[in-house]
Amino acid sequence: MAGHSQFKNIMHKKGRQDAIRSKLFSKLAREITVAAKMGLPDPAMNARLRAACIAARQENMPKDNIDRAIKKASGADAENYDEVRYEGYAPGGVAVIIEALTDNRNRTAGEVRSYFTKAGGALAESGAVAFMFDHIGLIEFDAKVASEDQMLEAAIDAGADDVASSEDGHEVITSIEALRSVAQTLETKLGEPRKAVLGWKPQNTILVDDEAGEKILKLIGNLEENDDVQTVYANFEISDALMARLGG
Repeated sequence: MAGHSQFKNIMHKKGRQDAIRSKLFSKLAREITVAAKMGLPDPAMNARLRAACIAARQENMPKDNIDRAIKKASGADAENYDEVRYEGYAPGGVAVIIEALTDNRNRTAGEVRSYFTKAGGALAESGAVAFMFDHIGLIEFDAKVASEDQMLEAAIDAGADDVASSEDGHEVITSIEALRSVAQTLETKLGEPRKAVLGWKPQNTILVDDEAGEKILKLIGNLEENDDVQTVYANFEISDALMARLGG
């Protein structure tokens, strides 16, 4: 029986991983389709589409899936998605920004609001927390492409605002206006980045207690599980003890 139970657990885990991957591919495909529909269906001529394709390749999304998502943008049956940003407060006064692509604003807003309510937080008006973040361009490279000094020099020459390097890789920060030019310059020198996107960087972070931390992490998990939600940003830190307990 032990062997049978172990096999079932492995299959359940694999099934969950497959489901997560399928959901991720669906979100990536939606972004690719929207990007292709808003501009030219050529990644070389459409910065947002190129960024979406880079993100898809980094997640090992099959090329056929990427091509199909691009072609879908020009098809008669292409869905229309609205870009929506939600803002709210999680437990501990933590600010949260959610970016979504939805074909039904009422449905998505209702679902996002319910996640906040269940977590003990609240959805807020647009602009309520965005001022606590900087809207930035973010370009990421693997650590192996350059040393910390080489990346700093390349980023400065390309016109970036800041660089953070660690064993996990290099994060290059730019203004939203300079993202495309900086990304292109760095790609010429260092190869394709693993990410080149617009994002939100908290100006300051809040260290929350473990009880609030668990609630916030559950809230973010529920948000990220939602089919319409693309990205989630929050200005909090959790304790080392909670991080260790969660296996981080």
